[in-house]
Amino acid sequence: MVQDISSQILKGILQGIMLIILEKSPEYGYGLSRKLNDYGLMTVPKGTIYPLLSTMEKRGLITGKMQSSPEGPDRKYYFITPSGKTSKSAFIDQWQHLQIVVQKLIDEEDAHEEAGND
Repeated sequence: MVQDISSQILKGILQGIMLIILEKSPEYGYGLSRKLNDYGLMTVPKGTIYPLLSTMEKRGLITGKMQSSPEGPDRKYYFITPSGKTSKSAFIDQWQHLQIVVQKLIDEEDAHEEAGND
C-alpha cells in the first residue's frame, strides 16, 4: 500500500474506515489509531482522528462512553450506533462502486499507454 496517501483522499474515506473498525469492537482514540496503523494507515495524524470522532458522535454515528482501563486512567470508548451501521453499509456500497469505476479508468489508461508503446 502506498505509504503517503493524499490527505484529501483519506479524509473522504476515513470515517467509513473508522466505522468498519468500530463495528468489530469498541475502541478509544489511541486504540483506534493503532488499528489504523495495523491496517497500513501510518500517516493518519492523531489530530485528525479525535475531531472526526467528535463529529461522528455529534452526527449520531457513534456514541462515546467513559470506561475504566486496566492499563491506567479511564478512557472514552466509542461504540457504533444503528445509524452508524447504516452509514457504514452505505460507505461500503459507495466504495465498491467507486473501486470499479477507478479500476476501469486505470485499465483503460494502461491499455492506451501500451498501444502508444507499440
